[in-house]
Amino acid sequence: MGDRILGLIIFGLAIWYGWTAGSYEASFGDPLGPAAFPQMLSVPAALLSLFLIVRPDPDPSWPEHRRLLSQAATIAVLVAYAFFLEDLGFVLATTVAVIALSRLLGAGWLKSATSGVLMAVGLFVLFDTLLGLPLPLQPSFMG
Repeated sequence: MGDRILGLIIFGLAIWYGWTAGSYEASFGDPLGPAAFPQMLSVPAALLSLFLIVRPDPDPSWPEHRRLLSQAATIAVLVAYAFFLEDLGFVLATTVAVIALSRLLGAGWLKSATSGVLMAVGLFVLFDTLLGLPLPLQPSFMG
């Protein structure tokens, strides 16, 4: 029953996400518009949620507390990342988020920090420079 309830919740969120994405506006000249990517994400989310509704796990089991805390911490990091992205700038926010997620997955501090910096700089170059999608480079209090 839990899978079906979760499937219904995800289905509702996917429909809402795709519907509200239609009102997104951007100040830059993206030919598809800012709604295209969220609407594309909402379709597979809705379809996969239907799988949970139609074919739930016959013998579900809850993960132990440590795994639940890790999942909650991951969600908290992702929400904080979205919340602080514009204030901290893309590079700093992404670096901190990747370090936090890497640590949650069990990586050491050096590997986490290295991957955080490389991912942040690499993604900034990819999106801002190569794809022409403007991202906030520096923290808002510096500009």
